[in-house]
Formats: sequence, structure tokens, C-alpha cells
Amino acid sequence: MPKLSERDVCTKLITPALVAAGWDVQLQIREEVSFTKGRIIVRGRLVTRGKAKRADYILFYKHLPIALVEAKDETFSVGAGMQQALDYAATLDIPFVFASNGSGFQFHDRTGQSTPIEQTLALASFPGPSDLWLRYQMWKGLAPAQAAVVLQDYFEDGSGKEPRYYQRNAINAAVEAIAKGQDRILLVMATGTGKTYTAFQIIWRLWKAEQKKRILFLADRNILVDQTMVNDFRPFGAAMAKLSTSSKTIERADGSEVTLPTAIDKKRRVDPAYEIYLGLYQAITGPEERQSTSAGARTAFVDGRHDGYSGAGLRCAAGLAGTGVTGWPSARPSPRCGCLTDARWRGNGHDVRCQRHAGRRRRTDGNAGCRVRHGARDRR
Repeated sequence: MPKLSERDVCTKLITPALVAAGWDVQLQIREEVSFTKGRIIVRGRLVTRGKAKRADYILFYKHLPIALVEAKDETFSVGAGMQQALDYAATLDIPFVFASNGSGFQFHDRTGQSTPIEQTLALASFPGPSDLWLRYQMWKGLAPAQAAVVLQDYFEDGSGKEPRYYQRNAINAAVEAIAKGQDRILLVMATGTGKTYTAFQIIWRLWKAEQKKRILFLADRNILVDQTMVNDFRPFGAAMAKLSTSSKTIERADGSEVTLPTAIDKKRRVDPAYEIYLGLYQAITGPEERQSTSAGARTAFVDGRHDGYSGAGLRCAAGLAGTGVTGWPSARPSPRCGCLTDARWRGNGHDVRCQRHAGRRRRTDGNAGCRVRHGARDRR
């Protein structure tokens, strides 16, 4: 009898085993999931793409990708696809990894909780959704209330749009950290990767889960606030207002016009009827640092932190639980020694540390060593 192809193995052996273990083929199992189009390779004037990455199976517990299965045809051993699966799982931040040739499963627990970490399972012994979710909860140390926040659904508008894999990783990590009580978070994402959309999904899930009931979103330019309100943050509807003393009518991409609601009067009094506030950091600070207006919010999201956020505006936001979403590159040359540096948020300025000289701990005021303060001249 001829050997089964990879597609035959998936259809006739792996999928039935997953269904028998309790996985819903409509809601929890996704097959042939492409998540990158391949690395862009430039050689002189020629531009090509590397090999695209595609996972054979990704299993979800609600919206959370919790397991990955890499299939091979019957000519391979049961664990032949494990290294490829581990590479995909590291990119997608998936904790439980399986490889199969249809005769059984090779299981690798990236959480390190299983003993042994890698083991062979019979085809009928694939773990069910509740089993893997229980292991995930134990690994993350999630209490029931925290787990409810982590499992809060994303916003869906019916168009099929969903976060890209790196956005999903950032959103899940931020929501989980906030659910567990962490109040200072920095997300570093490249320009053009959807930082505002990522922030929206984080806020939406925290808001819907009632983890945060009043949230302040800060940007450094009016146009960024206005665009955010009519585009990514549009689903918040009547719960959202701008911290401004004057209303403004702007045009959406579809040609319709909308008047932005405002939540602050001429005497800098904030209307407490709203739950999502958007504004400039300049708008929440008065002539003196003590004259600040944070709309009674307990959580602030700062979009695109950079030079303008030093000083009173940042210190005002720092009084709240804060999530910064920045477009800074994660690594850049140090203006002191030319070494590759690692950007880290300290809450009172941009701290740059030379990775090669990381042991030389210095203050962020530009003193000797490889530590400098962002926006300040190199002081020797």
C-alpha cells in the first residue's frame, strides 16, 4: 500500500484525532495558517522574498493560540517536524508543540512543566482543550479572575480583520501583565506595524472585562487623536470623548463627517460621564505641574513616546498605571561609544544602555559610560 502524503495524514489521521480529543473543528482548529510572507531579501537591485512560514495546525482556546501541530507524511519519523514546529511556536508565542506523521504525536512542552519535557503520545492520547488550558493557567499562575480577563475576546467588526501574529503577541502579553497587577508596560513596535490598533485591542479587552473602567489615551498631536477617534477607536462610540475645550468636525475615510465629543470645559473641568478619554499630554497639564487634568483615569496609554513626553506631561501620566506604545527601534548605535544599545523605559525618560558595556550601570543623566538620556546632547 502506498505511503500517505502529508495532506492525507492531516485529513485521515490527525484531524480525526484532534476532534476525538474534544477540539472543535469550526471554532478551535485552524489548518495551513500562513503568518509571514517570507523575509525580504535585497541583493543590489534585485529584491526577492524568502520562504513563507505556514503552520499545519494551530489550536485555539477561545482566541488564545495554545498549541501547534506540524505534520509530515508517513515516510518521516513521528518527530521529524518538531524543530520546524518549535521555530514556528517561538515566533507565535505558543506553549504546546506537537509533531506527527499520523502514527502518533511527539509532544514538546515549552513551559517546562511536563516531565519529561518531550514525550511520544499515541494517536488517541492527544490532550483536550481543557487539559491544555489548565496547564497554561498553572504555568502563568493565573487566578480565576485573571484568567477571565486573559480570555476576554478581541473586538470584531465582522469584516474578518484580526490582529497579526506580532500584534496578538503584544496584546496578549500586555493584557496578561495588567490582569496580574503590573502597572508599567512598554511595547516597542516598528513604524507601520499598527501600534494604535494594538493599543485599541488592549484597551477594548480590559474595558469589556471591566478590569479598567476609566482609561486615558495620550498622543502628542491633535491630528493623531482625531484620527484615532474616527478610525481605530470608533467602536467605543458614546463612551469616548476628547479632552479639549472646543469641538471639531472631521471627515472619515468613507466621506462621512463626524463631530468629536469633548469632555472638558473652559475651566478645565472634566465631564465624568465618559469612560475612554483621548487627549494631548499638553492638554492634561496646567502652567504648573500640580495643575493636571487626568479625567479621573487610573490607567493611561501613551502612543508614540519620544522627546515631547519628557517633563511635566510625562510626569503627570506617570502618576497613573501606564502602557507606552512606541515606534522607537529596539536597538540603535550609542552616541557615546557606537555600540548597539537597548532601549528601555524607566518612567522618567528614555534610557539607553550599551549592550556590550551593560555592566557599567550609570544614571540616565548623560554621565560617563554608555548610558545617555534620549533627546539630550552627549555630555562627556
